Amino acid sequence: MGLVTGILTLPFAPVRGIGWVLDKVVKAAEDEYYDPAPVQEALINLERARDEDRIDDEEFARQEEALLHRLEEIRAYQLRQGGQPGP
Repeated sequence: MGLVTGILTLPFAPVRGIGWVLDKVVKAAEDEYYDPAPVQEALINLERARDEDRIDDEEFARQEEALLHRLEEIRAYQLRQGGQPGP
């Protein structure tokens, strides 16, 4: 970027800064939303709840299906992003 271009685009610096911050916030939110660890932990806790008879088999199946669907969504996202899916 030349000196003249830098001076002429200086009024837009705050807009570029806000854009940069928003990109970082979106990236952090996506990283958290598409993290498989909480879903895997929820599956473990669900299995434990069934083993301890805190939930019945019907409720277990319903919740397990939702969590497995979420894991599929996470893995599909990771593949679209070019990353390797987790275990």
